[in-house]
Amino acid sequence: MNRLYESIGISKQAVHQYHHRQLLFDNRISQLLLEAEELRQEHPGCGVEKMYYTLKPDFIGRDRFIDVMMQLGFRIKRKKNYKRTTIPTKEFYPNLIKGKKVNGPGQVWQSDITYFPIGGKHYYGVFIIDVYTKEIVGYQVSDHMRATANMRALNLALKQHNPPEIHHSDRGSQYTYKGYTEHLEALGCKLSMALSAQDNAYAERIHRTLKEEYLDHWKPENFEQLKRCVVKAVKNYNLKRVHNHINRTPPSLFKQQCQHTKKEEREVITIFNNENLSQKPVNTI
Repeated sequence: MNRLYESIGISKQAVHQYHHRQLLFDNRISQLLLEAEELRQEHPGCGVEKMYYTLKPDFIGRDRFIDVMMQLGFRIKRKKNYKRTTIPTKEFYPNLIKGKKVNGPGQVWQSDITYFPIGGKHYYGVFIIDVYTKEIVGYQVSDHMRATANMRALNLALKQHNPPEIHHSDRGSQYTYKGYTEHLEALGCKLSMALSAQDNAYAERIHRTLKEEYLDHWKPENFEQLKRCVVKAVKNYNLKRVHNHINRTPPSLFKQQCQHTKKEEREVITIFNNENLSQKPVNTI
């Protein structure tokens, strides 16, 4: 073997050092795999790149981490689905958030309704998100699309947070319900409504995240399981899931950081305005 080492220009010591480094790397990868599998149990739809920024391994770079995890079968498969959940009405409010600059929590909330097909039936979820922190501030799962579900989601949000400056939604009849609009206006909130799904993109993106990263993997089989899964998904999303556009932190931590940062020193995001074709979508989830 010594002659072989000499012929290729390396020392026996170098070979042993390489072997030792490789064993150390393999051991650390094995430990990392355990952490990755544990992370996937809590966040089953967590993408590989987001997994890297959550686990923060100090011995491997992002690109190599992605390659290794992809080879080990951590790729996420996405599915497509769509069902209309909005019944627009002739009564609506103007869009107040196109191109609006936001630099703190509580400035703009967005809300939307999505559906969950289970066992041949459809159930519905109302979610309210703080546009700046990406926190889900209120939600409700129901077996109907009546405005009472929206009221419960709103009341939950207001129980734990101050009223927003602007409440933004689509033009669905649930959001033009008199009890809903009057409640917000009595609290001094301005009402804003979208003409297209693109104008309500933050809330729309929440639905996709909750479905693709959690519910599609947990596969609830009935309404009671769905409600429990949504509670767990929202908790994981708010407290643990990192977001690329809020310093790769969970919403709860980012919100705390905002509270300890002067308003003028915070990063400003600009809400997408599809009437300005030169502007690219900014700060998606």
